[in-house]
Amino acid sequence: MTSRRIVLDANILIRAVLGKRVREPIEQYGYEVAFFVPELAFEEAERHLPVIATKRGHDPNTLLESLDSLRPLVATVAEEAITPLRSAALARIGSRDPMDWPVVAASLALSCPVWTEDHDFFGAGVATWTSANVEIYLCGE
Repeated sequence: MTSRRIVLDANILIRAVLGKRVREPIEQYGYEVAFFVPELAFEEAERHLPVIATKRGHDPNTLLESLDSLRPLVATVAEEAITPLRSAALARIGSRDPMDWPVVAASLALSCPVWTEDHDFFGAGVATWTSANVEIYLCGE
């Protein structure tokens, strides 16, 4: 197993479905870097993608299939593994967006950064990478 690992926020999963800029690094580094999401992040993406598809004139099933194709490259972190860290995660991000606590808790549990575009994570006490520069981390530089 690789020593590099990173937790993806649900918005990164959604961006990976909608475009190449996020999907390509996941596919390129998927066998060198361990990508993780809380179980709830896939569920969140599954809820939002049909709405996004309708707004953009896409077939919702196509987007959901694209999301499913990421599952072999992105491991889920079981709720049981992050629930003990809920209070600590909420203390870090709860005032900004308490719904994001599972991502912070997964980051704490795995001692790794978060890949996100959500500014609520910035200053939450966990390392964050944005899509603009995440390849620096992914390639081990």
